[in-house]
Amino acid sequence: MAASTDSENCLAHVSTEKSIPPEETLMNKVLSTLSLVFILSLPSVAQEYQQDVNFFELQVAQPVHTGDKIEVLELFWYRCPHCYALEPYLNKWLKNKPDFVEFVRFPAVLNRSWAFDARVYYTFVALGLVDRLHEPYFEAIHEEKKQFRSLEQVADWVAEQGLDPQPILDTFNSFGVDSMVAHAADMSGRYETDGVPTIIIDGKYRTKVSWAGGHNELIDLMNYLAQRAQTERTN
Repeated sequence: MAASTDSENCLAHVSTEKSIPPEETLMNKVLSTLSLVFILSLPSVAQEYQQDVNFFELQVAQPVHTGDKIEVLELFWYRCPHCYALEPYLNKWLKNKPDFVEFVRFPAVLNRSWAFDARVYYTFVALGLVDRLHEPYFEAIHEEKKQFRSLEQVADWVAEQGLDPQPILDTFNSFGVDSMVAHAADMSGRYETDGVPTIIIDGKYRTKVSWAGGHNELIDLMNYLAQRAQTERTN
């Protein structure tokens, strides 16, 4: 599976439509316009999400580890500008998310170069530093344009944050972090995505900002899919 950022792909389609007389084309346009006006006048229809358009169901549902709560998982990469742009919307949502939902950040490993930042994230996790360093690390990359090509550069930056860098140096290449990065690489494929940010709902549904229609629309769609997943669990 080729890795990419969450950019749009242009696909060429070969037309197989037959030629239609001009008068029929005009009538079809009129009827289509009237139909569209009628549909848009029905709020419940206009706001309905479409499977295989706004979201997709995974071919194989994946396990979740959130108990009775619905898992909302974000596949992200620290160097992805689209992921960074989504952060404020997710942080706002987290303050008011449904009580039956548990949010999980998941560093995507779609190629070997992405593994470095997954290792950084899981080092933060292992040391209990996610709340302290996750957002600043994102900002350092996208606002301060830091490159972070080596463990030593990360350790120096951690020291600049007023923290002892030695635990970072000791943990970065540990067996525990190795295992988490390997798991992330495996699951990134199982989640059937070729770009980030990607949202996975309860190990079953997959969606993205572009499929939802925007950042705020993605948040609404996440809530909808979480409620749908909860209903499916109870039925």
